[in-house]
Amino acid sequence: MIHSTALPKRIQLAVGLLSVAIIAFQVVLMQILSIVQWYHFAYMVISVALLGFGAAGTFLSIFRKWLLEKFELVLPLLMIFSGLTMSIVIGISQLSNIRFDSYLLFADFSQIWRLLITYLAFFIPFFLGALAIGLVFVKFVNHIGKLYFANLVGSGAGGIAALGLMWLFLPQELPAIISIIPVISGIIVVPKKWKSIIPLSGTAAAISVIIITLIIINPPRLVLSEFKSLSKTLNLPEAKITLERSSPYGLIQCVASPALRYAPGLSLSYQDTVPVTKAVFNNGNWFGPVISWNRTDTTIIMDYTTNALPYSMDRRSSVLVLDAGTEIPLSGTAHALIRGAKKITVVEPNSVVLSLLKNEFAGEIDSLLHHSYVSIYNIDPRTYLLTDTSKYDLITLPIISAFGGTSGLNALQEQYILTKEAFREMWLKLTPNGVISVTCWMDYPVRNPLKILATIAEVLQEQGIENPTGFIAAVRSWGTITIVVKRSPISADETHRIRDFCRQMFFDPAILPDIKPAEQAQFNMLQDDQFFTYIDEIFSSKRTNLYSEYDFNIRPATDNRPYFSQFLRWKSLPNLAELFGYRALPFFEIGYLIVALTFVQISIAAIVLIILPLFSIGWKGGSRGEQPFTRTSTIFYFSGIGLGYMFVEIVFIQRFILYFGSPIYSAVAVISSMLICSGIGSYMSSRVGTKNRPLMLLLTLSIVIVLLFLYAIILTPILQKTIALPFEVKLFLAFIFIALPSFFMGIPFPSV
Repeated sequence: MIHSTALPKRIQLAVGLLSVAIIAFQVVLMQILSIVQWYHFAYMVISVALLGFGAAGTFLSIFRKWLLEKFELVLPLLMIFSGLTMSIVIGISQLSNIRFDSYLLFADFSQIWRLLITYLAFFIPFFLGALAIGLVFVKFVNHIGKLYFANLVGSGAGGIAALGLMWLFLPQELPAIISIIPVISGIIVVPKKWKSIIPLSGTAAAISVIIITLIIINPPRLVLSEFKSLSKTLNLPEAKITLERSSPYGLIQCVASPALRYAPGLSLSYQDTVPVTKAVFNNGNWFGPVISWNRTDTTIIMDYTTNALPYSMDRRSSVLVLDAGTEIPLSGTAHALIRGAKKITVVEPNSVVLSLLKNEFAGEIDSLLHHSYVSIYNIDPRTYLLTDTSKYDLITLPIISAFGGTSGLNALQEQYILTKEAFREMWLKLTPNGVISVTCWMDYPVRNPLKILATIAEVLQEQGIENPTGFIAAVRSWGTITIVVKRSPISADETHRIRDFCRQMFFDPAILPDIKPAEQAQFNMLQDDQFFTYIDEIFSSKRTNLYSEYDFNIRPATDNRPYFSQFLRWKSLPNLAELFGYRALPFFEIGYLIVALTFVQISIAAIVLIILPLFSIGWKGGSRGEQPFTRTSTIFYFSGIGLGYMFVEIVFIQRFILYFGSPIYSAVAVISSMLICSGIGSYMSSRVGTKNRPLMLLLTLSIVIVLLFLYAIILTPILQKTIALPFEVKLFLAFIFIALPSFFMGIPFPSV
């Protein structure tokens, strides 16, 4: 029998490998749920993983004696079955009688039970893996520092491993591939001298390997929500997926159909046939069109949309296209080239999409991205703005919202390119006659256009401009509105050209320096002409009153609160219910409510699986050494450490998104660095004697508080000063910043 006085290397190795698998599986599960549903369920995965660890701790408290007696038998089986369940739960969750749909959660209550069953299915592998790790911690408690080191370093490596695997395999293939690691861990911990155990563990391992192999060969089919853009597009005649690429940025899929057309807010004066396009989707969501283009073309369909507004005003020699997506050939680069631009800078953070446009789609767009006038930057647009020193005649943003509006699925998504700070940076990069151009789909009730206008109004006010409407023009079609902001006042000649443009295209001017109310709805009537009243209020002293009285949140987003699409105001719900009915309320901002529903369900599950079982054994425990302790104090101790750790982790991820130019690399860099450095801290704490631990914990807490307080003052300025450095240098600096507090935050883990 293995004794707690000696920690076999194979046990430590197995804990490290199992930790790699648990974190990698968690990251992959987030990706899969982003594909079949939406990214909001990342919160669900994190919650379910934590629930699994909490429930494992409770189970261990209740059955501790029996589990320790059967340690050599139970440990390998827990690890093996953790791996086996990782491989099969995705297939189970996609069964027709279990699969849930986000959009139906608030219309069909049976979907809530399906969601709960999905919770429980995903809970099992985390529970089994956590129970195995917890059992090792209890068995070898005298070596807890080394075990925390193996656990945390393995977890950090798991994040990096998941990132690498996403480049190599499709999402549905990854759970089974990752599940091999826990099975190997289970085989490693089987003691050779215990011959009676080997047949049972060996049989379990063999069966698991066979099942996993079959799933790898024939992975489960991911069934997307019927309300996702890709699902609806595949209903078009002869629609088919022609290409798939997997990466940490998501699953890119290209769809071709003879019925696919793209012309946002097309003018009624357009007489030709709208060309057939291909469409690109990321995790099942619309990403952009791919329009065939040739260098001999002299016209483009975008000339017949409101997007042509900045070109109707003046010639644009230098153009910056931000967050371009696949719309580059349509509304960005090709449009700029045809209109005579000589320098076009394209910024797109998704490297997979850029690779497709440069290679697979190059023939269809006549190698557009290889044009001598075009420069490509694979980086987050805000990061580019912070590092760039050039001036531009035109800065364009991607079209905001979607045709017919949305259900608020992006309410909790950070959109740093639409904050006040982003517009201020763009404003300062304009030439004297340069403009920022942003197009929105018209939604009802109106939200996106009003929030953009409020953002522009506040930015211009901060720049000391007393009459902002003299610097702004907006043109509206039946479906879209394009807003331009000019660095200098709009001239009478430019105003005349805009009016000519509107007459030719049957568009209506919404904002002009000398606008007349009769002009605003000549060709495209609105069901609610209050929109124009709201515009007047935004550019007046009544703006703050409008913020307070409007049913939706239209205050500008900021870098501290970069949630541009968060419009819901709880106090407005009764009024909205009266206007639209209670059944319509969830669909104003379903993303926000999904997270709230997830929180409620996971809280109930935590009470049932963690808290209530503890009453069966009482809350008081024994004692260890000279320090008496209770389960209550232990729960509060580790809950406090865990919450503090998560808050620091979230803040670091947000701060480093702009620094690295990618939320993916920011999350992996922060999570992996924190876990690895915390693991080192846990290992070092085990070398401190028991008598010195109270002083060590007090000193550690003081150091962490001082470091975090210091970071609150100096971190952002330092990141801004060093953001233009090479990526490798920034990665090293980020590791140093993250390592210092993480090392000290890892010390308390094995200290109770």
